[in-house]
Amino acid sequence: MVLFIDMMNSIREFLDTGGQVLTVIAGVICLMWLLIFERLYFFLKSYKDIRNEMIADWQNRAERHSWNAEQIRIAQVSRITELLNNNVAIIQSLVVLCPLLGLLGTVTGMIEVFDVMAISGSGNARSMASGVSRATIPTMAGMVGSLSGVFMVTWLQRKTKRRTEQMEDSLPMAH
Repeated sequence: MVLFIDMMNSIREFLDTGGQVLTVIAGVICLMWLLIFERLYFFLKSYKDIRNEMIADWQNRAERHSWNAEQIRIAQVSRITELLNNNVAIIQSLVVLCPLLGLLGTVTGMIEVFDVMAISGSGNARSMASGVSRATIPTMAGMVGSLSGVFMVTWLQRKTKRRTEQMEDSLPMAH
């Protein structure tokens, strides 16, 4: 319990050093990873059941060589592709948003530095250092969050493409 309290205090101190923008970045990163974990759960658990049900429905069809059967096959592949791509666009948007929020943190931190310079005259080095710190921490956090998301989005897109192709192959047209 003490370890948890110490960890929460460390996180709070880190968020305070980065300013309010760092709190927003942390929220965006948490949302992004929540959606990524949802996609991972779908790929590892739910997808197999849905795929097997669609394949079984296709194989139980008596007629699989007409135009109507081809349209049903295309619709099933489209449905599974839509399920595989669910939330990926939102994750991509959050990945793009992270560095932009980091830049916003840079601007707000530099405004703080300029305010200190305006108040104290030529510049108090200690006060300016806290402003520069407030400027660089959100930038770093935005970039780290974005990079972690980029790797996962790329993996999800590759997995989606592969599974869509496998689904097309699993629903053969009868000749």
